[in-house]
Amino acid sequence: IMLHSTLALSLLLIAVSSNLAMAIKKEKRAPQTLSRGWGDDITWVQTYEEGLYQAKKSNKPLMVIHHLEDCQYCQALKKAFAENEEIQEMAQNNFVMLNLMHETTDKNLSPDGQYVPRIMFVDPSLTVRADITGRYSNRLYTYEPQDMPFLIENMKKALRLIQTEL
Repeated sequence: IMLHSTLALSLLLIAVSSNLAMAIKKEKRAPQTLSRGWGDDITWVQTYEEGLYQAKKSNKPLMVIHHLEDCQYCQALKKAFAENEEIQEMAQNNFVMLNLMHETTDKNLSPDGQYVPRIMFVDPSLTVRADITGRYSNRLYTYEPQDMPFLIENMKKALRLIQTEL
């Protein structure tokens, strides 16, 4: 009986510790608050400066998403962005990704004003691509949830430009 209860206790301890390990592992993943809901599997940089550095180092374009928590258009765009598998996959593999809830000091990132949401691309030579725009002439870098195919095209364009220009 003693052996039996020791065995049962050991199994219980193993079960508890593996659950604990899983809980800790989940906790460890928590710093992914940088995604702010735009895609938890994407590695996000924290600052614009870090984004520029990583873009140059990795030779990948930097994608900058300006948004605000209390903006319904941003929330709708975020949902469409996070649910689009093609966008998520490209963002994970081919881009340096940054989402910001404040403006940067780089005026090149607000060529037509400081509105949200807006998505801009910076190539590895650190040039802000004012030539990669959305569908709207009044807010050149804004996208709406139904514009995901258009954003995908622009992501591909950003990748193509690197191959042809740099």
